Amino acid sequence: MTDRPNGGQGGTRTAARGARLLWTVILGAATALLGLVLLPPALPFTGRPAVREAARRLAVFEVRRLRLDPAALGLAPVVPGPGADRPGGRELRYLAARMPLGVLGGLVVALLACGAWFAAALAWSWGRGLPFDGMTPSVPLLAYAGLAGLVLLFLDLSGVVGVHALERRLAARMLGSDPTEALRRRITELAESRAGVLTAVDAERRRIERDLHDGLQQRLVALSMLVGRARRGRPELLEQAHEQAQQALAELREVAWRVYPSGLDSLGLADALAGVAERAAVPVKVVCDLPVRPPMAVETASYFVVSEAVTNAAKHARATAVTVEVRAHDAEHEAGHDTMVVVRVQDDGVGGADTGGGGLSGLARRVAALDGRLTVTSPSGGPTTIVAELPCG
Repeated sequence: MTDRPNGGQGGTRTAARGARLLWTVILGAATALLGLVLLPPALPFTGRPAVREAARRLAVFEVRRLRLDPAALGLAPVVPGPGADRPGGRELRYLAARMPLGVLGGLVVALLACGAWFAAALAWSWGRGLPFDGMTPSVPLLAYAGLAGLVLLFLDLSGVVGVHALERRLAARMLGSDPTEALRRRITELAESRAGVLTAVDAERRRIERDLHDGLQQRLVALSMLVGRARRGRPELLEQAHEQAQQALAELREVAWRVYPSGLDSLGLADALAGVAERAAVPVKVVCDLPVRPPMAVETASYFVVSEAVTNAAKHARATAVTVEVRAHDAEHEAGHDTMVVVRVQDDGVGGADTGGGGLSGLARRVAALDGRLTVTSPSGGPTTIVAELPCG
């Protein structure tokens, strides 16, 4: 069920990324020139909330252009307040500091355009046997022009990549939070996620105990009574006792899979999810497209997200069909490209899922423990969509 991209698809992706990067630098050059026109007249009014809010909006636009996360850089709406370094000041400083880089990017792109025009004009003239700038084509001249063109193209493209990298580093440095504050926030997040994991583990233990007590234990008591009556001269009850034993075994197997799916280690995520689909009370379509096997913790979290979502769809949403998609996704962060596993479960039920309930809140804590994110969309009337993003790095 997994497909590996072939060489043609890889080349297409590389070309698309190159075109997107070139467009990003071009757009940055345009906004830098616009800033050169608009920023100097606004400097005397930097203390006004409207000017600072406009600067924040422009900074958010620049950050999104560079494919960074504005929320991660703390670009929230500004609140007026006293002080030299009041909110909004860093955005203005960033906009002023990035202008030289934007202009540099524009010059690099302009040189690239001039080189492309020169190469096209040279090819057009020499291809028709006409002299270009007084030069007629010859083997040494063709070799010289080709080599010089390739070197200049390499230098120009390296300049585009370098400008883009410098802009991303400048945005992260000037708009990002203080390293000490970031470390403090990270410690707080880890403490909260640890507490959430402990709460989820306790809740899961109570749930398993309840399943054993209310289901399996009562069935075993009934089975014991049936066997006792059969021993006292009621052999016809042995058939009923055998059925009770089979049901108790099925319930025990279900509880064991809920604790941890043993087949996940040996079979992998795709086969484990196929087992969830087979045991579900509603039809479930599973698409698992992962080029490589993710870490075990990511597989386990993905399995429990799908299992809980399918169970909720059958029990509470009155769904008639569920679609499960598990795919790999390359997320671009400040540090580079990180591979993520995105799990998407959608049902056609009535919606209205309670995100504060024990099941979904436990899933959110489990996903957060892996630095992931769980999103639940469940309007009244449906459909319900649960998306879990799990980083593999």
